[in-house]
Amino acid sequence: MRTASEIRRRRVLAFLPLALFLGLAGLFYVQLYAGDPQTLPSALIGRPTPDFALPPVPGLAREGQPTPALARADLVGGGVTLVNVWASWCVPCRDEHPVLMEMADDPRFRLVGLNYKDDPGNAARFLGDLGNPYAAVGSDRTGRAGIDWGVYGVPETFVVDADGLIRFKFIGPLTPEDVTEKLLPEVEKAARPLETAGS
Repeated sequence: MRTASEIRRRRVLAFLPLALFLGLAGLFYVQLYAGDPQTLPSALIGRPTPDFALPPVPGLAREGQPTPALARADLVGGGVTLVNVWASWCVPCRDEHPVLMEMADDPRFRLVGLNYKDDPGNAARFLGDLGNPYAAVGSDRTGRAGIDWGVYGVPETFVVDADGLIRFKFIGPLTPEDVTEKLLPEVEKAARPLETAGS
């Protein structure tokens, strides 16, 4: 016959896996939902954009013209460029899309897209249905370019200056408030030469 202490010990051991699971679930929840995801660090801020050359999305057009491919060379030598990482399977990308359509013709920057881990046919249909805000779109079917850019998930938007340096990273879907309060101030900073950007 078991003693009272043995029974208590068995009960404690029986509940131990549940306690561990709940502890890990709580930690996961805090890491995922608590705090501001915008504060996730990016080692690429202030560094050159990764070297990449992505093909265009077949069948994708803007204003009746085929939308060109996207490569690192397209981000150097012009003005400020916003690189928006998106996918047709991404629900927050659909929520963000009207904001991008509003931003498409802003003369302060050029908006381009990096289509992440997506089927090109689905990507073309997505933009065909909702409108194409991008001056160029690169098809990153394998996600390799996204990894090089340090993408955590989609959507994400990078501010790249005329020298091809990444100056800011916004994680998550853009809202009109985010554009006004966070993105456009970073665009203005990126439009100034680096030596005066901090002043």
